Amino acid sequence: MEIRRLALPGPSPTEQDTARLCARLARLYDDGADAVVCEAGAVTAPGLGAVAVLARLRLAARGRGALTVTGATPALRALLDLVGLVELLGEAEQGEPAGGVQEGVEADDAAL
Repeated sequence: MEIRRLALPGPSPTEQDTARLCARLARLYDDGADAVVCEAGAVTAPGLGAVAVLARLRLAARGRGALTVTGATPALRALLDLVGLVELLGEAEQGEPAGGVQEGVEADDAAL
């Protein structure tokens, strides 16, 4: 599995960065990447532009390979949670099991 990296610009990516970053993401997949790790450590003042960029990257990655975000600050993490994109961080939403985790079922549990 080939994993490539894509860095978000800081301190806050804007919607003007979207086309360039989506084109870069497409090139990474075209060059053989199975997964892309999007480094967000430089995003220290996240806003709606950062959310728009990450949402578009998620759409651009759909069907091409995995996309995860690393290095998110607490502010970016909270913003992604608020808009429902926290799964990009590879973390479970509150009350949900982590990805790939199955809840156990006991033999005497009633069917729902």
